[in-house]
Amino acid sequence: MDQRLVTISDHLARVLAALPTLTSELGRLKDRLMREFWDRGPGEVVLLILAFLGLGILLEVLFWRATKGVQQWIIGFSLESSGERLRAAGIRLCFSLAFVLAFAIGSVGAFLAFDWPPLLRTIVLSYLSAFLILRVGLALTRFALAPGGERFRLVPMDTTRAWFWYRRLGVAIGWLSLGWVSVGLLRSLDVPEPTRVLIAYILGLGLLGIGIEAVWRRPRPEEHAVASETPTRRIGGRLGNWLVTAYFILLWLLWVSSAMPAFWLMVVVVALPAAIRFIRRAVNHVLRPAGADAAPSAPGVAEICLDRGLRAILIIGAALLLAHAWNIDLAAMTMEDTIATRLLRGLLSAIVIVLVAEFLWHLLRAAIDMKLLGAASPGEANDEARRRQARLRTLLPILRNVLMVVIFVIAALMVLSSMGIEIGPLIAGAGVVGVAVGFGAQTLVKDVISGMFYLLDDAFRVGEYIQSGSYKGTVESFSLRSVKLRHHRGPLYTVPFGELGAVQNMSRDWVIDKLTIGITYDSDLEKARKLIKEVGKTLAENPEFAPHILEPLKMQGVEQFGDFAIQIRMKMMTKPGEQFTIRRKALAMIRQTFNEHGIKFAFPTVQVAGGDTGTAAVAKQALDMAVAKPAEG
Repeated sequence: MDQRLVTISDHLARVLAALPTLTSELGRLKDRLMREFWDRGPGEVVLLILAFLGLGILLEVLFWRATKGVQQWIIGFSLESSGERLRAAGIRLCFSLAFVLAFAIGSVGAFLAFDWPPLLRTIVLSYLSAFLILRVGLALTRFALAPGGERFRLVPMDTTRAWFWYRRLGVAIGWLSLGWVSVGLLRSLDVPEPTRVLIAYILGLGLLGIGIEAVWRRPRPEEHAVASETPTRRIGGRLGNWLVTAYFILLWLLWVSSAMPAFWLMVVVVALPAAIRFIRRAVNHVLRPAGADAAPSAPGVAEICLDRGLRAILIIGAALLLAHAWNIDLAAMTMEDTIATRLLRGLLSAIVIVLVAEFLWHLLRAAIDMKLLGAASPGEANDEARRRQARLRTLLPILRNVLMVVIFVIAALMVLSSMGIEIGPLIAGAGVVGVAVGFGAQTLVKDVISGMFYLLDDAFRVGEYIQSGSYKGTVESFSLRSVKLRHHRGPLYTVPFGELGAVQNMSRDWVIDKLTIGITYDSDLEKARKLIKEVGKTLAENPEFAPHILEPLKMQGVEQFGDFAIQIRMKMMTKPGEQFTIRRKALAMIRQTFNEHGIKFAFPTVQVAGGDTGTAAVAKQALDMAVAKPAEG
């Protein structure tokens, strides 16, 4: 720290010592330029730069006129789906860069086609390159913000804010590129380093002013315009502006102090999270178009690739930037074998491994979630696609859990290996522990293996109603060792796979439902058969029940002769789970139809009959005695 403070003190002393000589150095610079361009003069050099800039702009205008049809085609793009938005964004980016290429060919390319004096060539080419950098920055900014067309905007903001940031970023990029080129030219003109650094710091004040002005004058979002008028929000907004202003001033002071490691650390600490949030908002805005709020919230594969992939690139880029700022030679570090280099090399490798593992896990999870989302769409129970979807809903959650464990374990082992820890004994020890656990937890192993074979045999799926022994219910979910069954009355059974045994699946293909009713002995069986057939035909034509009836209701015949009724049997074939509703409707219709046509349902009755009056008198006497006996008691 003491050495660093001495270096900063010496640097500031040299810069301050150059301040009194700034005017004289600029005079000497002017004299040299006059000598170099005696034949042409500074004005002619400026005109030359403007002429080639005008030539580049002219070629760009000609390209714009020649591609009006392409522009109309781009404007008419459909942006309903995320794929269409990505395709439109890619085409717009290529088209914007084509404009910049036209400008580069007309300005820089035309200038390089002629032979110029070395110093003139350096000056003109430098400023043309600065304008080219400005054009590239404006093209990329216009591509992202689209101030003139809201439907192509990649960042969710209103048009006022888009125009504001487009102009401010353009001014900042132009000032930075011109200042950078100008300071670079001073080196070619042999201006002393303290003077060059002082001029750079003065130009940096202009960039600092642009940033502070943008912070304090930035427009508020339209949706928060009313809320921002409250005192609390006003105070919070001003406090945020002061904090950002202090941050910019701190960066300028660190730069002036030549404390570049701390400068780049402050830039990365603040800019990296902001860039990650910016990319996430842009990706969500592009891939979740209007109406996506009502759509499922599961991220798609494209969103994961863009979001996580760009985030990983930003983090790795920030790490490389810090390594360069802190003078860490990564190539030399790989050749050294000290404790510090091993730890740092292992830390960097661990960061890359974790980023790749996280990206891979989120990508696979998004793909599985999208498959599950597609498998959750409604369909017919007997449809082959529906059965395949049910199987996917059963197997994919288990596959997702297995992949998570595999990726986590492999990433952890790779991180330990990158840190210099020998993982061979760890793997061998894990194998021994696995064998011990296998012997000690045979029931657990049995449950897991049984579950694997149940799933391979496709014995049941999520959403199906099954029965195994005393357990029955709808399959709600799986784990590696058990299945959860929801009973139709509410209780939830958690049954280990090893205890299931034979499984009765009541939700596959079809169900034959049999009904039995009793009618009186004097009923017309043929008439009853025809009436039941009519009831079955009516049910099969009902739009509510027709999709679920595979074979209509019909009478099979007499089941048996009872004590007081003739038992007749009926049957129908329906889709699983639909037989209960259809049965209730069928019984109600049979009762109404039988009543209308004089067919009576049998029910138990008691009939007392006698042959003469004597018998009747004896019966009456017995009844009177039975009534009188309780009265006497």
